[in-house]
Amino acid sequence: MNIIPEPLSGGSRLSYDYINHYEQVGDFYGGSHRDPKSWKQRVDWLDQNGHRAVNRQALADCLRSYNERHHNRHEAVHKSIALLEREDALVIVGGQQSGLFTGPMLVAYKAMTIIQAAREAEARLGRPVVPVFWIAGEDHDWDEVNHTFLPAQDEGPVKIKMNAADSSRTSVSYTPVNAEQWETALGEMQNLLEDSPHKKELMSLLRQTSLESSDLSEAFARLMGECFGRYGLILMDSADPQLRALEKPVFEQMIRENEKLTAAYIKAASELKERDYELQAEVNEDGLNLFYLHEGKRLLLFKDQGRFSDRKGLVSMTEEELLAELAAHPEKFSNNVLTRPLMQDAVLPVLGAVLGQGEIAYWSITRYAFKELDLQMPLILPRMSFSLVDSAVPKVMDKYGLTLQDVLQGLEDKRSQWLAEQDHLDLDQRFLDMKDAFSALYAPLIQDLGELQPGLQRLGDTNRQKILEQMDFLLQKTKSSLEQQHSASLRQWDRLQAELAPMNRPQERVYNLFYFVNRYGPSFLDRLMDIAYDDSGVHRVIYL
Repeated sequence: MNIIPEPLSGGSRLSYDYINHYEQVGDFYGGSHRDPKSWKQRVDWLDQNGHRAVNRQALADCLRSYNERHHNRHEAVHKSIALLEREDALVIVGGQQSGLFTGPMLVAYKAMTIIQAAREAEARLGRPVVPVFWIAGEDHDWDEVNHTFLPAQDEGPVKIKMNAADSSRTSVSYTPVNAEQWETALGEMQNLLEDSPHKKELMSLLRQTSLESSDLSEAFARLMGECFGRYGLILMDSADPQLRALEKPVFEQMIRENEKLTAAYIKAASELKERDYELQAEVNEDGLNLFYLHEGKRLLLFKDQGRFSDRKGLVSMTEEELLAELAAHPEKFSNNVLTRPLMQDAVLPVLGAVLGQGEIAYWSITRYAFKELDLQMPLILPRMSFSLVDSAVPKVMDKYGLTLQDVLQGLEDKRSQWLAEQDHLDLDQRFLDMKDAFSALYAPLIQDLGELQPGLQRLGDTNRQKILEQMDFLLQKTKSSLEQQHSASLRQWDRLQAELAPMNRPQERVYNLFYFVNRYGPSFLDRLMDIAYDDSGVHRVIYL
């Protein structure tokens, strides 16, 4: 594989500055991941404040139980969990929603980054650093996770979507998926994957992990374990009831300190706005930033006149009533994007958090909130980012004089320009000249007709407009014929778009991992894992 850096546009200005100009935004974060002093400061803080974390043995028991239940039983995983029991062990962590068949490729890239960053940190520090992947099973946005995309011949990306059995807004980990739903999704996957020597084995894996799972999070965990368990990646689900019980003291602190936390979020948001950075997460002056599960619905809580309730008024509790409910039912509580970083740091000895660009931006809002809970923001490590390019693609790009940046950042304009160059009749200019000449000849006649009878001028104007419209119609028909004449070439342009920038988005945010595993074989993941770790945040292109 040939690997070349190719920066991608997009993402927030704040995340761009974090990656490229840290000195401009460093005060919003806990330290630069490129500065050895920041690593030492974070390690020292963890060593001095380890007593604040959840009990190590209880945490290890919870993780061991979860990974056993979801068949992530690789020896490397057992070793990672055993290391985590040691008081000197640290964690590199990252997470994602539990997408259908693992969702887009960026999920795999995040897992790769976590594993490789943990390896590098362990070598650098000379002490155990284990990789942990946090499955955001507590999220309730079903439409964000219920689908995936595969490329289809001459069709571009095709969506495989799983409809929910009901429309409740409960957590994804609590949303049941039955065998019929799995069979439908698996059938679509079977039809869309091209025939290959690896397809039978791959479909067997997908069927086994899916049909034995009662929800998307469980299937996600099983697949992620199959893919990355051999590298020691520990899985945890934010909606796991056993984990919730361990988190109860942290939720209690968040509720009791809610006013201080809210003020901390508002202060950070205000400073970001003052420096013209766009907020990547909503900050409400009355927000608790916690969810409560009520009759199957996940409700975001707000504070109003001493009571906590949702916007629709389905629940309403005083602080003491809310704390009593937490004591009895911790599994009913969950975090939003602003409290999840805090919970993560309270539960795990987090040395570094692997984040995508959107996450890097909204974590800046938590800068003061960490301090309110006697925590410290961990180091932030940008997720590795890739585009996979088939060996046939460069030949097509050379044929049309295209760079990868042309494909990734504006292929439609280049396509239109190329097609215009094939117009040897100069259609646009000749039709424009014809319309101008016609209008110049017709205008005096219409004027004279109006002097003969006013109604004839109106009729003449209408007639002129219809003739001009017919000229435009003829121009479009002629251009369609030109496109048909070059249809084979235009299909090559369309395939470039579909392969590298589907739906005008980066490939890694659209296509599914198993399309590539099916094409290149089970060893494909091992080949990706052999790619050198890079913490620069720069997008790289892999020529296969």
